[in-house]
Amino acid sequence: MKKVLLISMPMGALERPALGLSLLKERLRQSGFECDMRYLNFTFAEFVGHDQYQWMGYQLPYTAFAGDWSFTEALYGERPAADQAYIQEVLRNTWRLPESDIQNILSFRSKVSYFLDYCMETIPWSDYAIVGFTSTFEQNIASLALAKRIKKVFPKIKTIFGGANWEGEMGLELHRQFSFVDYVCSGEAEQSFPALVERVLNRTPMNGKLAPIPGVIYRDRRGVSVSTGPSELIREMDELPIPDFSDYFRDLQQCTVGASVAPTLLFETSRGCWWGAKSHCTFCGLNGGTMAFRSKSPRRALDELEELVDRWQVSNVEVVDNILDMKYFADMLPALARARRPLQLFYEVKSNLSRAQVKTLQEAGVSRIQPGIESLSDHVLKLMRKGTTALRNIQLLKWAQEYNIIVEWNMLYGFPGETHEDYLTMLEMLKQIRFLRPPGATGPIRLDRFSPYHNNPADFGLMNVRPLSTYHHLYPFDEESLRRISYYFDFDYDPANNPTGFAAEVIDYIKEWRANPQSGELRSVSKREGTGETPAKRSLTILDTRPNATVPELVLNGLEKAAYEFCDELQSEKSIVRYLRSEFPEEEFTQQGVMAFLDSLVANGLMITDGSNYLSLALRTPVVHAAAELTESFPIPDFPARPASSYLRAELKVLHA
Repeated sequence: MKKVLLISMPMGALERPALGLSLLKERLRQSGFECDMRYLNFTFAEFVGHDQYQWMGYQLPYTAFAGDWSFTEALYGERPAADQAYIQEVLRNTWRLPESDIQNILSFRSKVSYFLDYCMETIPWSDYAIVGFTSTFEQNIASLALAKRIKKVFPKIKTIFGGANWEGEMGLELHRQFSFVDYVCSGEAEQSFPALVERVLNRTPMNGKLAPIPGVIYRDRRGVSVSTGPSELIREMDELPIPDFSDYFRDLQQCTVGASVAPTLLFETSRGCWWGAKSHCTFCGLNGGTMAFRSKSPRRALDELEELVDRWQVSNVEVVDNILDMKYFADMLPALARARRPLQLFYEVKSNLSRAQVKTLQEAGVSRIQPGIESLSDHVLKLMRKGTTALRNIQLLKWAQEYNIIVEWNMLYGFPGETHEDYLTMLEMLKQIRFLRPPGATGPIRLDRFSPYHNNPADFGLMNVRPLSTYHHLYPFDEESLRRISYYFDFDYDPANNPTGFAAEVIDYIKEWRANPQSGELRSVSKREGTGETPAKRSLTILDTRPNATVPELVLNGLEKAAYEFCDELQSEKSIVRYLRSEFPEEEFTQQGVMAFLDSLVANGLMITDGSNYLSLALRTPVVHAAAELTESFPIPDFPARPASSYLRAELKVLHA
């Protein structure tokens, strides 16, 4: 019985193994099939150089598909007019790339034929009955180009494609267009792929008497592409094997660019999205037909993580889940914290976490999170169906910075229904939180396959939905075929609901913020002068070293301190007054006086409000024991040597006034 070969092609990431292929390899081993795996992205990186490969993969606009386009000549043959059209229309007109970048892309492309020749000459293809390709992002054209060569020289080898680029309608149309692709495994393939391998190796026809394998695309006796429907979802995540990353680390160690690569382990604890199952974010195309949320048991997740880290001696771990299972805060994450492993974990989370949950993440070794923060406008967030608010997003940014967790967040704009007023309000909020980490990027919304925008564009005021124009330069097919292949789409707004230009000031502000991070900080320090004092009697010192600080140092006590600390988590006006009356039943004060005090803090940049709720902005600093220790525990350039209580009375209203 011949073997199976699984391949990861360019532009697959160099620093991460292919999780899907690694799971399938182990699944095949458990089923008794011999399987090899090759990371040919490393091979191509040797041809073009590590820096050039990474530049193509991470520095260029991803919807330019420059990596994919570089393999088009290898797939279709020479097409000088089509190539010039891509260079002019996409690289020059759409993305306005400098000529030096275009020359780098052409140099990159010139290595493709040598790379493919090398693959054909050095891999023992006759050892294999099946060659499987995974295709996500910009791996499609490269994978097709190699598969075409394999099929020409070794026609008996069966080629099987899978991955995000081949899910559903996309896989069916690609299968129709490329006759050298024998089969497609659409969607989750841990069950369909081993079953398909068994039938291929046993030479059992797909259209015979046996029941069809769900999630497979094949050709019937007439040569017509046929889909057997959606694949079977993995319902019990604990039944998945632990992925076999040995091929990745072998190829990393053997390639000449390996010394420049810092590997990251991929770790999966769940599939689907529990929030999307309740309220599908309007622009999100993740999950495809697999929205149903499923997660591994805490014990299995911990055991798998321990085995992966111990076996490969890599502490940098990216969790590939779309969203963290909230039940893990009760068991898995605390257990991970108790283990005290020196890990650096990345997780995607929802933004409405509590302070305690953020602390738990930090203690468990989570150093980076992606919480889906894409706006600071309550109205725009409602248009997205995000289920959160601007202040909750800011609250998480604040807490994460306190616990030294990097937040990967972006600012998206162009949502149908947004207004110019949304962005004027957002601009003021951004100015108030400039001491926090800025967003990583700004950009217009995309229309992705599987998203509500794609499924029902008219419901959102989107018109003339069509394949992203770049696809015309990647696939020489008619418009209808491109519509079935595309994952990204261009569109027009209903003229009566066009938000173009509303976000211009916010875009410019964030660009300037990223280029010139703000110096200085806004911190709060709970301080006591002696021993035996209760936390309630400690003073709270707010230290503001930002360039626009109006109150460099402010000391709060009693009601004022309680109000500020209570608003560490956003609170409504009524909840603040109710809390203060419960904590200070003997004190006399009015709701009007409380609001005046809070509004004065807002005016001085120490709090932020949406008009109904208040959030304290200062980052908490551990308790110190005396004024002299402030500069040691919290070093600040040019710390003002002034009486700590001299600022509030002159510049802010107080609760007792």
